Amino acid sequence: MPHTRPPLASLRVIESSLLGPGAIGTHLADLGAEVIKVESPSGDYIREMTWPIIEGVSLLHLHVHRGKQSIALDLRTPEGVEVYRDLARGADVVIEAMRPGSLGRRGLGYEDLRTLNPKLVFCNISGYGATGPYRDLPSHGIAFDTWGGVVKPEYDAEGYCFIPEHASIGMHAGPMFGAMGILAAVIRARDSGEGCALEIGQSDSTAYMDWYRIESWLAYERPESEVTGNKADDYVRRAPGTAGMKEGVRYQIYESADGHVLFMASEQAFWKNFCECVGRMDLFERWPGSKYADHARGNRELQAVLRDIFKQKTSAEWIRLGGEKNFPVAPVNTPQSIAWDPQFQARFPLYPHPQHGADMLPFPVKFSDGALPVPGKAPTVGEHTRQVMRDVLGYDAERIAALEAAGAFGRQSP
Repeated sequence: MPHTRPPLASLRVIESSLLGPGAIGTHLADLGAEVIKVESPSGDYIREMTWPIIEGVSLLHLHVHRGKQSIALDLRTPEGVEVYRDLARGADVVIEAMRPGSLGRRGLGYEDLRTLNPKLVFCNISGYGATGPYRDLPSHGIAFDTWGGVVKPEYDAEGYCFIPEHASIGMHAGPMFGAMGILAAVIRARDSGEGCALEIGQSDSTAYMDWYRIESWLAYERPESEVTGNKADDYVRRAPGTAGMKEGVRYQIYESADGHVLFMASEQAFWKNFCECVGRMDLFERWPGSKYADHARGNRELQAVLRDIFKQKTSAEWIRLGGEKNFPVAPVNTPQSIAWDPQFQARFPLYPHPQHGADMLPFPVKFSDGALPVPGKAPTVGEHTRQVMRDVLGYDAERIAALEAAGAFGRQSP
């Protein structure tokens, strides 16, 4: 019988976040956790950050805070601090998605809260983590990618250096690894009765996501008698990662009749299947290649032939033939075009903008029982303050009114 409860329905998370690191709670909310975002009365300025702005609210906020509740607390007041402490008493997790020690300065750090709730998991996610010389540097998401070596500076026609277009890594990978660590810590806490504190730097996550190139360069620091290239390249070292793909021929991007495709026939069996498909077994006989990982590196004569062959069919025709004849070929999309790709449409039923404020991709893990909830729209500042006070903390109307009068929710609470 199908499950009706989301996987993390029993998890309560209190989140104090600013800007993109709040995505750590998004992953948990997407899986069904109750995530209560505690904001200052003025709110997280993520709602005004970057572009696009949709009906006055940033896409960044609409995505990062979907499925969460928002309460407004003024932690400069003792009443606001006490409410936060009450929330921590009944929570599984407290997330501090800002500079390390931000909550501690209000008497709400891990050591303060664990006395109230020994099972509590406290997670800090910040730019550079809680240690190291960069710990206190102010930063934004691109900083973690430049630090991690994944962005190569470029220059315009007038000689000015600029940030090239690239896929952000640290600001996405950091929250993902953080959510994974939180779940591991919660499982242990439920078994042992002991919570813990963990911290993650978004910069660390950038480096970890690029481990292959970093570790390749480290390997190349060793003697060539110990670390070589692969057999198909006569053991000559290539540049690490995708930089080593530039001279590839059987593994390369080619222009099709209406766009581009990625051809990946580096295994001999796939290369043979392709040559049979296009009626050019002469190419296989002349350049059969090695059994594995042979890109025909630097073979311009073969590359010119393949360039002409791929221009003869559309991308969709090449994708169809690759599936039918068993050789690897892939679409080459852009962030703009991918939404119209049939595979994307089959895998990503978008959350529509009339309900969510923006058309958004759902959580990319699928459960066979369909248990993942559809998240609610990202909240306005303090939208759920009274609801949480009443339903989560059990405060009566008199206490809520007293807190409001004391300014615990800010002087102009919604």
